[in-house]
Amino acid sequence: MAYFNNKKEPVPEVETMIWSCTNDSCPGWMRESFSFESEPSCPLCHSEMKKEEKVLPKID
Repeated sequence: MAYFNNKKEPVPEVETMIWSCTNDSCPGWMRESFSFESEPSCPLCHSEMKKEEKVLPKID
């Protein structure tokens, strides 16, 4: 039996375009590639969203 001190391979991160909620009290955001609309509304509070960039783990 081998123990590796729970060390895992680091997940590569990339700059990703996201939609971010414009409501200051709402933490809502989503990846642009996961949106079905050209200008989505926030799924949490239904406010408008704006495009931003965020460093996130890479998803294939």
